[in-house]
Amino acid sequence: MYSEKVMDHFEHPRNVGEIENASGMGTVGNAKCGDIMRIYLDIDDNQIIRDVKFKTFGCGAAVATSSMATELVKGKSVQDAMQITNKAVMEALDGLPPVKVHCSLLAEEAIHAALWDYSEKHGIKIEGLTKPKTDIGEEEVEEEY
Repeated sequence: MYSEKVMDHFEHPRNVGEIENASGMGTVGNAKCGDIMRIYLDIDDNQIIRDVKFKTFGCGAAVATSSMATELVKGKSVQDAMQITNKAVMEALDGLPPVKVHCSLLAEEAIHAALWDYSEKHGIKIEGLTKPKTDIGEEEVEEEY
């Protein structure tokens, strides 16, 4: 059973779309369930996330966790965004069924992947950030959208 917040974010997702010339973009996926998440970040010169958008191909929980993750990082500093965990995403959604916890992990990984892309493009180091692992290749993502 899904919480009201999960259903709201699934039925009315926030921040859906793309950001052209994004400061950072991260794509992650889970080969087992087929969920694919892409998060776009627009980061200003003070390292504050001005805008964030997402595109997700997957189940309702994947859409809801993507939507909530964007809400949690919008307006935050890069360093604060690094601290957003899958647990924080789940708590903000009032929980997820155990079989859908992996969706919240994807949301955390997508944020980190977008931050990694931003750090690579701008030649900066973000404390605590490591190169993300992804199960999917870019070719597969383009076919899904």
